[in-house]
Amino acid sequence: MTATTTAPWSTERPTALLVLADGTVIEGRGLGAQGSAVAEVCFNTALTGYQEILTDPSYAGQIVTFTFPHIGNIGANDEDQEDLTPAARHGAVGAVFKADVTGPSNYRSKDDLHDWLKRRGIIAMSGIDTRALTALIREKGMPNAVIAHASDGVFDLADLKARARAWAGLIDLDLAKDVTSGQSSVWRETPWVWNEGYGEQTDPSMHVVAIDYGVKRNILRLLAGLGAKVTVVPAQTSAAEILAMQPDGVFLSNGPGDPAATGQYAVPVIQDLLKTELPVFGICLGHQMLALALGGKTEKMHQGHHGANHPVKDHTTGKVEIVSMNHGFAVDSESLPEGVEETHVSLFDGSNCGIALTGRPVFSVQHHPEASPGPQDSHYLFKRFVNLIRERRGEPALAER
Repeated sequence: MTATTTAPWSTERPTALLVLADGTVIEGRGLGAQGSAVAEVCFNTALTGYQEILTDPSYAGQIVTFTFPHIGNIGANDEDQEDLTPAARHGAVGAVFKADVTGPSNYRSKDDLHDWLKRRGIIAMSGIDTRALTALIREKGMPNAVIAHASDGVFDLADLKARARAWAGLIDLDLAKDVTSGQSSVWRETPWVWNEGYGEQTDPSMHVVAIDYGVKRNILRLLAGLGAKVTVVPAQTSAAEILAMQPDGVFLSNGPGDPAATGQYAVPVIQDLLKTELPVFGICLGHQMLALALGGKTEKMHQGHHGANHPVKDHTTGKVEIVSMNHGFAVDSESLPEGVEETHVSLFDGSNCGIALTGRPVFSVQHHPEASPGPQDSHYLFKRFVNLIRERRGEPALAER
């Protein structure tokens, strides 16, 4: 009689670690780029749009935990990237997934997510209990951490813990200077149309200067689609240089980091621009810095707002919209001075989501009305901005809806 043998018990060696500043170590399977990066960990509740999220420059200095369990099943393509210069790889430094990434299954897919992450330099890990990690963030706030990926599973855990513990975090950190354009450029691409792709603007009717603190492509597309020639300028461009371009309006873009830090050089420029009668529109970081320029204050949020399903009320219309959010800092509503109206508010926590300067063509919102990814409930805000320009020129307004 031949004896049978049973294979010994074995455990899979982790090839990725997420090491939190408090010493917590979370093990998983690595994918994407190898190496390590220190950043802040947040969670995003969007059900789709992972490629747009990971290439949004506003996520610089962050590791994104996706609460939706299946990420990567539609692969990656060349159309859904949001940073202006993909070669510079401005965006999230890390990503955390629950399920392993499967092969792509979508007619637009050009690449496997693992290979795309590797080329982008994004360190990722799967096999994580993302619900538990999300609950931890909701309870304790967004932690500083190191994400590491090594195919051989060999890590210097003591070093990773020390790096996570030593990193100062995003407070007082100006990241806009790292992700902004290196020089001025003109943007002509218009919004995507199914089965046609992106268009190209040929006959602009107005000129908008967009100050790039980490601008997203779809913001520029929507402006161009409404007839604006968009000149994108670096974050530290002076007011004199902007005004010399003779714009009809000025746009203040989204971006990463602490608005108070970026505001050291951005706020004086905005204040000089506000001395003119030019229409001004800001989104996300641009919203926060407009508030700072008008005398308000910003503050670090406990867990931030990151997702494509956030309810926001527009007090100017009385309507509730579902919007896309991505911010870890917020404008302190109580700090807004007289003459600055709160126009939008989050229905999740009551935080400020929009302001307007009374009697002036100046307004901004905290959320992302360009909807990339996300619902298109707030697309009308781009028409609101364009209508301020048209009104100043004595032209009829476009219908906002």
